[in-house]
Amino acid sequence: MKYLNILTIFVLVSSCKPGGGGEYYSLQGFTQGTTYRITYQHPTEHDLKGRVDSLLGAFDLSLSTYEPASIISRINQNQEQVVTDTLFRTVFREAGRVNQLTGGAFDITLGPVINAWGFGAGEKLEVDSAMVDSLLQYVGMDKVALEADVVSKSHSAVKLNVNAIAQGYAVDVTSCFLEELGCRNYMVEIGGEIRTRGNNPKGSFWRIGVDRPIYGNMIPGEQLQVIISMHNRSLATSGNYRKFYEKDGIRITHSIDPATGYPKESRLLSATVLTADCMTADAYATACMVMGLEKAQEFIEGLKHTDAYFIYGADLGTYQVWYTQGMSKYIESP
Repeated sequence: MKYLNILTIFVLVSSCKPGGGGEYYSLQGFTQGTTYRITYQHPTEHDLKGRVDSLLGAFDLSLSTYEPASIISRINQNQEQVVTDTLFRTVFREAGRVNQLTGGAFDITLGPVINAWGFGAGEKLEVDSAMVDSLLQYVGMDKVALEADVVSKSHSAVKLNVNAIAQGYAVDVTSCFLEELGCRNYMVEIGGEIRTRGNNPKGSFWRIGVDRPIYGNMIPGEQLQVIISMHNRSLATSGNYRKFYEKDGIRITHSIDPATGYPKESRLLSATVLTADCMTADAYATACMVMGLEKAQEFIEGLKHTDAYFIYGADLGTYQVWYTQGMSKYIESP
């Protein structure tokens, strides 16, 4: 899954006492190769860490490519008749929907190419045009199908990578768990993907800081571009300024274009998307980075109930921002 947080979350420490509904509590831990942080209000459930860790552990056993025994890993290993679970099927079907909606900019069959560039499981390879051309024959959602809860592939070299959507879904699953317990005020964050409901411990909306996309800026919150004040929404950010490496003086970023097999070169440095559920926000943010600025703007403006905040590079190393009209009501200065 993803490794580096792009967002900074502004919340108070646990055990604040607002009027009614019980105290607020905070949990944090590790999952999916990154961290999670949860703040929630409940009158009696003060220690949910064991249950949350168990929930996220089950998630890893379904969708993590870094877990050799997971369902997705066993499919990638071409084990016979791997029966999928509800978690896998939900992500697979949503990935197919977003793939069609984005004209292929979002594609979970990009696994072999992601691995070759060094952004997936295994060691990065010495990539050249011949290798990219060879690997692209195994990329495309038309090369996989879900039939009777089993994934079929057109070729054994087809490999799935759901890192750009599953982490957002993990946020949704955890949030639904809290709601089933009766939580009406919470914030769930996993690796920078976030879902909120109600108010924070101060009784106001949850304040989410989006970092300025300075290459090599590895400390979330040190240089903020904007603060987004939100509730009852989900938010995901994708950017190239933390997850990259340099080779022969060229910056290699993790936003791989499924159409070319190469890292996307674009003025768009950071895409933050706001939707009802985090799985969709996660996938849309990734797709926007692949599309580039102009196509991403057109894509977002064509969607209902979706807002976005883009940071892009301008001349002389300066930054510009673009955001939807609906996003303006959420924006605060850092």
